[in-house]
Amino acid sequence: MSPGIVIVTFRCRDLALACLESLAAHLPHALPATVVVDNASGDGTVEAVRERFPAVTVIEERSNLGFAAAANSGIRALPGCDVVCLLNPDAVVLDSGLDAAACYLRDNGDTGVLGARIENMDGTIQPSCRAFPGHLTALFNRHSLATRFLPGNRWSQRYLMTEWNHEDVREVDWVSGACMLIHRRAIDRVGLLDPAYFFSIEDVDYCRRVHDAGLAVRYFPAARIQHRVGGSTKHAAYRAMYAHHRGMWTYYRRHMRGSIPMDALTAAGIGARLGVHVVSYTLRRLRQRIFAAV
Repeated sequence: MSPGIVIVTFRCRDLALACLESLAAHLPHALPATVVVDNASGDGTVEAVRERFPAVTVIEERSNLGFAAAANSGIRALPGCDVVCLLNPDAVVLDSGLDAAACYLRDNGDTGVLGARIENMDGTIQPSCRAFPGHLTALFNRHSLATRFLPGNRWSQRYLMTEWNHEDVREVDWVSGACMLIHRRAIDRVGLLDPAYFFSIEDVDYCRRVHDAGLAVRYFPAARIQHRVGGSTKHAAYRAMYAHHRGMWTYYRRHMRGSIPMDALTAAGIGARLGVHVVSYTLRRLRQRIFAAV
């Protein structure tokens, strides 16, 4: 039995259709239990999904609620599903492994959340299971200079969990919301996603809450998806950057808060990181426009 599937969309019509096409190819029996929650895209996503995939349920939100709140709407629309899979619209499933993942969750009562094997467009592993973030994460995350130029350093490997080949089922701290399966037992214990996270970090927070509730979070490589990083946010890049960093601060306040000086230092660091990302992205955009005009 397939899991219920929730896909949240915002101005990514073609990507969402490709995602649904991959479900139709590998998991056609899952389409009647698939819910697309559209955050007021206004780009024809709703009409296209209804026309091409009539078995799929579509929920039209009147405004952009953000990912967590919209995903919660989708989960509520699947009350009869004991396993729900959150799937990004910029992802495609590569096999029928989500069925096996759902069975694993049903057969292992100590597990609340399961993450799939996520691959880049070239087939390489995309780090989709990681250690919980700490203060050093700012220096050794996926986009940091230390990771980019010294990918083999032990701190980056420890956080990104790149020291193993991702071929076996393994208990981890958190898994990416790009493809995250949640069993109803986890929802019963900790509730739904926290809508305070508009976009990003809600997956880290949810897995942290599941761990705190005494359930395991595991990586499951037999379910494979391909994920185009940033594909679903390219039409709102600045808002996505702001929401991501605001989510970092929210997570820190919920799970890591310390002394007043440490709080101030952390807030300043998050703000500085946001500034660097905004400037870097703006410069790239300007460079692309200049080259395009030449």
